Amino acid sequence: MSLSNIKRVKSSEIELKDRLVSIQRVAKVTKGGRTFSFSAIVVVGDEHGVVGYGLGKAKEVTEAITKGIDDAKKNLIKVPIIKGTVPHEQRGKYSGGNVLIKPAVHGTGVLAGGAMRAVLESAGVTDVLAKSLGSSNPHNVVKATIDALLKMRDAYTVAQQRGVDLNKVFNG
Repeated sequence: MSLSNIKRVKSSEIELKDRLVSIQRVAKVTKGGRTFSFSAIVVVGDEHGVVGYGLGKAKEVTEAITKGIDDAKKNLIKVPIIKGTVPHEQRGKYSGGNVLIKPAVHGTGVLAGGAMRAVLESAGVTDVLAKSLGSSNPHNVVKATIDALLKMRDAYTVAQQRGVDLNKVFNG
């Protein structure tokens, strides 16, 4: 995916809600013993098609979460959402994490596991079928889900890129 297709968004213009995906205590062994610190992966979104993720690391849990939120606000993207679901089926991949996201009819809800659920709900998707196929590591699952959402294109965008009428996209 080329970087020109990424739809960046400014965080100052919108009201964002943050969700903590995972927090881990990590240890560095020194000659004086173990030094503990925390890493937190956080997802932010406005629940209207804007979502981002961030990683924060610090000695204290609250500092790590705050750093993660600040990092997430720097990496916001716009996601196409049509009638509360995604426009088409899409696979996303990042390292060992593979995800499959499918559109669903109204009333289905968000059928997705932990880290994927946080990303999809923060983006504002209300009906979707999703499956994590590879690694269950929340870092890789979040990044694979963002990758799948970045590859999503609505019919209007497809018509614009092909230089054809909107009817031609659907009816050939």
